[in-house]
Amino acid sequence: MKIDLKILCFVILFTVAAALLFFFSGIPGTGGPAAVHDEVWENLKFVKNVMIWFMLMLVAFLMIFVKKYEWGVALAVLLAAAGSFVVYLFIHDVYFKDAWNQDLMLGAVICSITLVIAIGCFLGTVKMWQYLLIGILFAPSYVLIEWFIGNVTLFGAFAQDPGGSILVHMCAAYFGLGVAVALREKRTFKEPMYTTTHSVSFVWLAAMLLWVLWPAFVTALLPMDLVTIGMITCYLAGIGSVISAWIVCYKIQKKVDPLVYTYAMLAGPVAIGAPLLMVGPWAALAVGIVAGIVSALSFIYLQPRLCDWLGARDVMGVHNLHGVAGWVGVAASSLVMLLYGAVNWALANIAVGLIVFVAALSLGIVSGIVLKMTRGCMCDDELFSDDADFIKNEEPMI
Repeated sequence: MKIDLKILCFVILFTVAAALLFFFSGIPGTGGPAAVHDEVWENLKFVKNVMIWFMLMLVAFLMIFVKKYEWGVALAVLLAAAGSFVVYLFIHDVYFKDAWNQDLMLGAVICSITLVIAIGCFLGTVKMWQYLLIGILFAPSYVLIEWFIGNVTLFGAFAQDPGGSILVHMCAAYFGLGVAVALREKRTFKEPMYTTTHSVSFVWLAAMLLWVLWPAFVTALLPMDLVTIGMITCYLAGIGSVISAWIVCYKIQKKVDPLVYTYAMLAGPVAIGAPLLMVGPWAALAVGIVAGIVSALSFIYLQPRLCDWLGARDVMGVHNLHGVAGWVGVAASSLVMLLYGAVNWALANIAVGLIVFVAALSLGIVSGIVLKMTRGCMCDDELFSDDADFIKNEEPMI
């Protein structure tokens, strides 16, 4: 227990130090971004790169609660991230001829964290080497969707998604669901997914640290003069879902299910990605409140019905956070643009949301078919268990 406490203290201190460095570096001066030296701006991007990698690793701990698959989750995250990161860089270097700089590295790690979210839909249902394979398969799909959002106009306008509600969260949710649907692993419905207090404590820690770090993610590709407003709206949206998700959990279930709340409390930061720069602080709070309510209700009511209908289990409930909150972001951004008379932009956001939904789901199904064809036989005791992948020296039960 002492070792665990030291690790937790180190992680918390590191996060606080990184957050302070980010926020103090990211506040623009009165002269605007032109007054900031290029070297300082590059250093800030470096900090964001490291922080998003840190968030990627925390996503592993957010999914690490299954008692017999904790180490397996950690290794799966590393392999999936490695495969997608390398292939993304290769495509942008060879095909797009992009320069090797901080922007390229930011794009690559955002691709990887998108996949790490997506694998939550089918964690524990494929063999360990296939997480590296899905990274290789995912990166071209992500690059295609990324290019489409950034380069194709619909209704005479580009989609507005500066914080990634569509590109990251909806893409992750529906690609992952597509893989799960292709695998159609019915045995997952029988998995009780037992937890321990220890493993769920790591989920709490990961959720709370991800909440703190989220502004680094939604502002990753923004110019310096927009970082502060992005941070403000992100935190207000996060506060909204922290409150509303708790109220929903408490009112419906009478007690808080930590595996519902720790996910749903992040719905605000997910949803604010699309309307990040369109709303003020109080409107952002409202977006977060709505997202927290919708996400918590989805975990409680939608999850079992959706999985029964699909014939596949969303193992970590990815759709209930990233999918539905992504739609809240699309709806919020479209509503704001309609209120300001920007009808074309509103229609573009709705259209892009629908296209990404169809494209990500379809590409996920194709990738899932490849996984199913290459998986071979997978025994019952291999599902949600990492015993076959690690050397263990556990003390025998008495």
